[in-house]
Amino acid sequence: MREIVHIQAGQCGNQIGAKFWEVISDEHGIDPTGIYHGDSNLQLERVNVYYNEASGEKYVPRAILVDLEPGTMDSVRSGPFGNIFRPDNFVFGQSGAGNNWAKGHYTEGAELVDSVLDVFWELISDEHGLNADGIFTGESELQLQRMNVYFVEGPGQRFVPRAILVDLDPGSLDDVLSGPFGRLFKPENFVAGRAGAANNWAKGYYTEGADLADLALDLIRVEAECCDLMQGIQIVHSLGGGTGAGMGALLMCKLKEEYPDRILKAYSVMPSSEIMFVYCDPKMGKFLTLAAIFRGRMSTKRVDEQMFNIRNKNSSYFVEWIPNNVQTAMCDIGPRGLSMSASMISNTTAIHEPFKRLEQVFGGMLTKKAYLHWYTGEGMDESEFTDSRGAMQDLVSEYQRQQEAVAESSFVEEPLEYEE
Repeated sequence: MREIVHIQAGQCGNQIGAKFWEVISDEHGIDPTGIYHGDSNLQLERVNVYYNEASGEKYVPRAILVDLEPGTMDSVRSGPFGNIFRPDNFVFGQSGAGNNWAKGHYTEGAELVDSVLDVFWELISDEHGLNADGIFTGESELQLQRMNVYFVEGPGQRFVPRAILVDLDPGSLDDVLSGPFGRLFKPENFVAGRAGAANNWAKGYYTEGADLADLALDLIRVEAECCDLMQGIQIVHSLGGGTGAGMGALLMCKLKEEYPDRILKAYSVMPSSEIMFVYCDPKMGKFLTLAAIFRGRMSTKRVDEQMFNIRNKNSSYFVEWIPNNVQTAMCDIGPRGLSMSASMISNTTAIHEPFKRLEQVFGGMLTKKAYLHWYTGEGMDESEFTDSRGAMQDLVSEYQRQQEAVAESSFVEEPLEYEE
């Protein structure tokens, strides 16, 4: 069974997350106190994907709730499913970011990240029955079944995370070491510089960060050699123009060169103050990929036939150079109150139009330096905004290029030879 750790951050993230847990708890037959009151064994079949089973036959969401102000947490607690969460998993500040991205990334948010990671590792270790020293204290052999995915067994029957922690600022790594699970990691896997790079992307990528990236890569090679069958590498880094973004981007490039045949799973921390809908007409572009998710009892054969017909009927709206770019997934259990449902997720080149509009508005505001002092006052540099505008322009150009690309055939027609 695969487990998922759910993290919801910010006012919008917590509002969506609270509704998510309300819906998923209802589908699994779990009431607001965490007690199961369902009517089908299917509801408990995969309940451990999102829930931990606690004492008293209660199910607790494997969730971490994060915000910079306590008001959002109070709103979740007072909601219909507020009592279902573990109280220690509420991580919040006192001031709030005031919808200022820089505060969430550089100042108040940066101070909260270590607390979030402490709760995260506590959840992971507790799920596998490990204490803060890496000693197995679990009650089931199932907890040891997939232990080697993230942990390696060391001397003294200790399990150590197969993790490497890198930062130019030694202070952030000291916070990890002094945390409740700081003793869990290998001391030699902490890679720190002598001083921070003042949230400068270039320093993280070209100078100070380049030296640390080589040290980190050496440690990654050592860990990889100890794996019986390494399937891939998971990296967590930040976006936004700071040191972590530069060094993370450099490390990603080096890992792709070093391990081109391994899965590289990246989790980029990019806080967003709000989620908005944007108008995008798919007919103005072409679909790169498309996924359709069906729920409810229906014929798999009929679904595949209909999706095949839809794809052929609208072939002009799909790029020709990606074969089999329509994916279908099915779940036998329909949503509560409905016999069946369908959802679609797509990646279309038409999204370059909203990006282009956004870049034009962003460029106009940047020229006038509107609201720029709000962000530079929190440690950002004006060059980061220029770089962001350039990245947006590159993204628009890339989508346009992919839309106009054609499939290249490897078949070369040779002239026929006739015998005289």
